[in-house]
Amino acid sequence: MPPTILQIIILGLIQGAAELLPVSSSAHVIVVEKLMRLDPSSPEMSFMLVMLHTGTMLAVIAYFWRAWRESFFASGAQFIDAAKKVIVASFCTAVVYLALKFFIEKVVLGGGRQAAVEELFSSLLLIAGALFAAGVVILWSAFATKKKTGGTDVTLSSSVWIGLVQGFAVPFRGFSRSGSTISVGMLAGAGRRQAEVFSFALVVVLTPAAIAQELLRLLQARHAEAVPTPLIHLLQPGLVGMLASFLAGLLALAWLSRWLETGRWQRFGYYCIAAAIVIFVLAENGF
Repeated sequence: MPPTILQIIILGLIQGAAELLPVSSSAHVIVVEKLMRLDPSSPEMSFMLVMLHTGTMLAVIAYFWRAWRESFFASGAQFIDAAKKVIVASFCTAVVYLALKFFIEKVVLGGGRQAAVEELFSSLLLIAGALFAAGVVILWSAFATKKKTGGTDVTLSSSVWIGLVQGFAVPFRGFSRSGSTISVGMLAGAGRRQAEVFSFALVVVLTPAAIAQELLRLLQARHAEAVPTPLIHLLQPGLVGMLASFLAGLLALAWLSRWLETGRWQRFGYYCIAAAIVIFVLAENGF
């Protein structure tokens, strides 16, 4: 059964708030989808989730545009340097994701015609484990860099590490993309603000590719079911969710920046671990 408009708005608000905080929006959205009796692994809901990510991407652009203009677009040399780091990080993400996708679909899921990495999206045990791991990484970075003051730019080598860890966040719902990439950036020597700005710049590259992939998957599923659905009918529900996630995302970004820059980053790690335990208990009780 497709989600109602009210359900889409609720999912959009949750996605917008949780996506831009390092607590894994996917984990929160998937748990709420299950509470609403929706199937997180279906093509419709996978595409809906990506559309909600689009709303948060637009919030990221609106919120960080001034910082990007100062950091990336102040001169031609700065733009080339920033573009090089973003391309390198995105390439590393693609390599890790495609390798994981191949391994999961061909080895873990048996390589059948219906085997797809998206089947993992509805596993609460995997989500709990990934969320716990994200919490550990956040706490590690918070305590390892607690005494560090000042800011250092993201280097080419640190962009490699950021891109690699981002590759794990794509297939493993619960492994917070922003939490893991900001944390790894800090551990690799970047300042808190610089790691944050670079991490969210990667969203602008990653999200369009994810939208295209999930839209293709949805169209293929509809074609296989011989259900002719105009593209606009597939997009309309997601557009409502996009608006909700955009507004919630702007508020979440202000919260994240304040906690990150005032030394309260570790609180997100504690939250991830606590949420992972709750989700694990739900899974063990047949939820």
